[in-house]
Amino acid sequence: MKLSVIILNYNVRYFLELCIKSVEAALIHIDSEIIVIDNLSKDDSCAMVKHQFPKIKLIENSENYGFSKGNNIAVKQAKGAYICILNPDTVVAEDTFVTLLKFSEEKKNLGIVGCRLIDGQGRFLPESKRQVPTPDVAIKKMLGLTSSYYAKELNENSIGPVTVFVGAFMFLRKSVYEEVKGFDEDYFMYGEDIDLSYKISQAGYDNMYYGAASIIHYKGESTLKDHVYAKRFYGAMQIFYSKHFKSNTAFDALVWLGIKLAPLFQKSLNHKIKKNKNYVLLSSEINKHLAQTLKHQLILQSSIEEYKDDTEYILDNNYLSFRSIIEIISNTPKNCSATFKILPKNSNFILGSNSSKSRGAIISFDNN
Repeated sequence: MKLSVIILNYNVRYFLELCIKSVEAALIHIDSEIIVIDNLSKDDSCAMVKHQFPKIKLIENSENYGFSKGNNIAVKQAKGAYICILNPDTVVAEDTFVTLLKFSEEKKNLGIVGCRLIDGQGRFLPESKRQVPTPDVAIKKMLGLTSSYYAKELNENSIGPVTVFVGAFMFLRKSVYEEVKGFDEDYFMYGEDIDLSYKISQAGYDNMYYGAASIIHYKGESTLKDHVYAKRFYGAMQIFYSKHFKSNTAFDALVWLGIKLAPLFQKSLNHKIKKNKNYVLLSSEINKHLAQTLKHQLILQSSIEEYKDDTEYILDNNYLSFRSIIEIISNTPKNCSATFKILPKNSNFILGSNSSKSRGAIISFDNN
């Protein structure tokens, strides 16, 4: 088997459904499998997978093992020569995996391949490509000063070497993953993707950023949220430095100070989102049930010739490919206040996000 796509889920049933549908569309011409591993979700994620995607391998954990252990469990059961670690709040294009497999087959000594991540409004997510968090870089990151945390020397659309990738999307050979013993299970939240990227780089492999391929990641990396986030990030960095760097008393003292000062530097996350006046459905026909739920007239269009402010575009996957949807969102002008939601094929809900600081919104409607 060529590829195993591994999706670790925890209480994001609707995002998971959309993600799986995009992955299935991207695997049509590849000898592959999808593995969904669930960390004891309280919603009906597992029931949905069993009912709608019976051919998918579903692993139901008896407890929430966290990101590292959850993915390691799935990789052990993966049959593909390549694996893709994928978040459930992502949307891939139909050619994503074909393109990255071709790229990977042509490269020798390849480690992780990352791609260009955008949020639900088409904005590039800088965590797509990151630097190794040296002590000074980590402290600046904790204080909200992220310029040295990201790999800005490489353009977002370029292809080139980058050391660290985000765990939302990691494409690599299973043998490389196994050689470095996968994700370190000492990490429960934060840091495990940095650790894996660094281990693979230190093992002599070349991690590569492939900016020519874009996917949507709804829950982008937030700026520093609160005191709890600071402690968790600090804890992850402590583990990272204890494993890979010499003990640094000065670093410990400075990070402690960073935790205390972090709330003074954090940016406000209370974004006021304007209520849109217009709803445009990009489809071949009006969905009356959706219109009734929104309690608003839907304007039917086949394409977007000009993006309009104060407009929510509903992208119908029954009409548009996932690649087209990603391109439409990605091409949004920077100063445009338009927002987007996706109507997955054969589904009775739409979802999207107006900010990378939050997971987004789901609106369900009745087809009866």
